[in-house]
Amino acid sequence: MMMTGRQVALVVVLWLFALAVAAQDDTDIVHLLDPGGDRVPLQTVVPVYPERALEERLQGDVEVCFHVDRGGRTSRIAVRSSSHRWFEKPAIQAVRASSYEPLGDDEVLSNIKTCRKFRFRLDPVAIEDPAAESG
Repeated sequence: MMMTGRQVALVVVLWLFALAVAAQDDTDIVHLLDPGGDRVPLQTVVPVYPERALEERLQGDVEVCFHVDRGGRTSRIAVRSSSHRWFEKPAIQAVRASSYEPLGDDEVLSNIKTCRKFRFRLDPVAIEDPAAESG
């Protein structure tokens, strides 16, 4: 069976690709991280309830989106949605003051932004403890 020039070229390309893959070692492997899922928070700051909103008995929600840099600092913080402007500044300040675990040398930063929703409520919300149910 005779191979055409195109078939020979394809075999050569595949052979070179196989050699390149075999020559790689583990140091070439990088881990692409999603800041919203894989980044570990070091410090999560809770926003301060605005005094004026407390006086007016106003409740609301703010969704803030941001990026996390290699060092774990937040940047490019922006309000995505808000039920009232009084809640926006405290939510932005909370995100700015929060931090994440820095990336390792072998990890690549993803360009995906993270969004967090803050709920400002006058009545305390009970948080379920999963450990209490199992015992």
